[in-house]
Amino acid sequence: MDSRRESSETLRNKCAACYRQYNRMEHLVEHMKVNYHSVHEPRCGVCGKHCRSFESLREHLIGPLPKVECARVFSVRGCSICLNIFDSNAAVRHHRAACQYTRAAPMPRGGITGRAVALACKMVGGVNDGSVDLCARVCLIGEDENIIFQTYVKPTAPVTNYRYEVTGIRPEYLRDAMPLKVAQRRIQEILCNGEPLWKLRPRSYGRAKILVGHGLDHDLERLGLEYPAFMIRDTAKYPPLMKTSKMSNSLKYLTQAYLGYEIQTGIEDPYEDCVAAMRLYIRMRSQAHPRDYNSGSGEVQNNYPAWRQRELERMSPEELLALSASDYYCWCLDY
Repeated sequence: MDSRRESSETLRNKCAACYRQYNRMEHLVEHMKVNYHSVHEPRCGVCGKHCRSFESLREHLIGPLPKVECARVFSVRGCSICLNIFDSNAAVRHHRAACQYTRAAPMPRGGITGRAVALACKMVGGVNDGSVDLCARVCLIGEDENIIFQTYVKPTAPVTNYRYEVTGIRPEYLRDAMPLKVAQRRIQEILCNGEPLWKLRPRSYGRAKILVGHGLDHDLERLGLEYPAFMIRDTAKYPPLMKTSKMSNSLKYLTQAYLGYEIQTGIEDPYEDCVAAMRLYIRMRSQAHPRDYNSGSGEVQNNYPAWRQRELERMSPEELLALSASDYYCWCLDY
């Protein structure tokens, strides 16, 4: 008998999502408590394995040590941008034309809801050593990628480093620029869209806009603005777009990996950053997940309480997975 063969007991204790195996059922239950598997996780189109992020899925398919059978199928019928598997190599080639963007690529038809705006800022340096970020340029676009608002902003402190090689900003551009207070008011009006900020509630479908961007905490802080966290979609903090180490990826990397083109190759344009963040958001929002609104709510719940331990240990791995819910809000629920 092959000693490497999996025992029936070990197979019974195999996670139905990520396929990890445990010697005891109580260990599998503990695994399910802390991993929050759900229908919203990226999945391998060959073996069906759930991955915590698209980076994990990419390593599973085309990493240094990929799953051999999955890598073989993916090399013939897989798209290296969206990581989906197709019926044939010809289908992949046809799909790739729509999946890979260019800087000037139009938005896909039928995907526009108008509920989101993307924001990006460019910073110059203040204080003696130029290490303090001061907002000097801001841009907002809609889902159609048209500019809603764009202006240079007059910093509230003396500028000691214009960072021209990155920002392209010269002193004369800021001499008669819009005061920060005026820019704040204009941006707030666009975001709230006539709805009082204090009236905004999670999952309410009012007039206020969903705010999209990359590193928005920093941008909003430099602008002196506050906006509810449940109305923010930050590509730097969205779990499926993060590294396997749970650190943020750069917008430049995300655009190259998941949209198929390069940005920030010279002087950085905030409009280009807005477009990249909006396209990433729409791609994530358009994921074809089952419409299970009891999962992926972002409300971390313990669906495996201690008082149910014995009952849970008698369940199959598939039944345990059915109880599990995501610990982040999946953007597909915005669609």
